[in-house]
Order: sequence, then structure tokens, then C-alpha cells
Amino acid sequence: MTARNRSAVSKIISYQILMIIIMTAGFALAGGRSYALSAALGGAAAFIPNLYFALRIHKSAGQEARKIVRSFYAGESGKLLLTAALFFMIFQLPNIEILPLLAVYIAALSVFWFALLMR
Repeated sequence: MTARNRSAVSKIISYQILMIIIMTAGFALAGGRSYALSAALGGAAAFIPNLYFALRIHKSAGQEARKIVRSFYAGESGKLLLTAALFFMIFQLPNIEILPLLAVYIAALSVFWFALLMR
């Protein structure tokens, strides 16, 4: 992975964290503690699997194409399983608010789409 690609991934991850923090603060002001917790958990459910995927792909940089593709598929599978496990655990908690949870989850994922559009 080149320095430029690493820089782009770092920027996207940073923007994703910033989006999660801003939206969590907004939901905290609008709805209090349970909204803030739900928003933060939604952000974590988006951020943690994406960070796992990014680290997995970064680790395979410089290897032959077949290994990179295998790492990509394994990373994506792991990301999906991790997302499902996180949502399963989140929904076990009492007093979770669906609106802030899903709003921040979707907003955090949308950072990648906007980053692709900006390139």
C-alpha cells in the first residue's frame, strides 16, 4: 500500500470518527444519555468492523495478487460477521434507542461513499 493510499484511508477513518463524535453529541443534546449511548454504539458498530477490514487489507499490502484477493474476501467476511455480532450484543442492552443507533451507523458508513465521490 502506498503512502498516498495509507493517507486516504487515515483521512477516511478520521472523518468517520469525527462524524460519530459530532452526531453523538447532537443526539446527546437532543435526547439525553440514552440517545447518546445509542448513537455511540451505532457509530462503534460501523467503525470497529471497518477498522478491522482496513487493518486486514493493510497487512496484505505488497503480497502477490492472489493473497491480496484472499485477504480482501476474508476481511469482508470478518467485517460482516463482526457487524452482526456487534448488533446482536447491542440489542441485548436495555433502553437502546433505534433512531440514533441507526442514524449514526448509516452516517458513519456514508463517509466512505462521500470519500469516493470526492476523489
